[in-house]
Amino acid sequence: MMSERIILGIDPGTSVLGYGLVKVEKKEAKLLAMGIIELSKFSDPYIKLQKIFERITMLIDEFKPDEMALEAPFFGKNVQSMLKLGRAQGVAMAAGLARQIPITEYSPRKIKQAITGNGNASKEQIAGFLQNILNIKDMPELFDATDGLAAAMCHFYQSQISFGSKSYNSWKDFIHKNPKRVI
Repeated sequence: MMSERIILGIDPGTSVLGYGLVKVEKKEAKLLAMGIIELSKFSDPYIKLQKIFERITMLIDEFKPDEMALEAPFFGKNVQSMLKLGRAQGVAMAAGLARQIPITEYSPRKIKQAITGNGNASKEQIAGFLQNILNIKDMPELFDATDGLAAAMCHFYQSQISFGSKSYNSWKDFIHKNPKRVI
């Protein structure tokens, strides 16, 4: 694991795609950028996919992320929505793969659990935790941006755990080692 790295997180969507970038230095993540790609103004689904690819590629070229984390589509009842979401995710992945960026997918539940400790947390709760953890002054209007940022932070937390840099003996120990994650 690199001691300094940039993680691009993506919350795929065909109307609005959210993204967030964090820079990891000395085992601490700092917000670089977050935002949305507004796609609802395009009626042609293929133009939407083209715009996703172009904008993600631009973000990659601008910020030079070392890793990409994506929220995996959850299984819903509407098959057409799932197909559209899968296409958006695939195009975002293709942009990363075109620049040789390693990609990791996380379920929505895993992301919520990593950020809040609750796999059923609301978008408002996730945004609130991220605001506190990263000292965000101006929160975005849409939760898609914080959802993309949450994917990046989930990847950061998972990489910390998988490389054994932090271990916890109890909740008290966790709180002591992670004061910014407790509200």
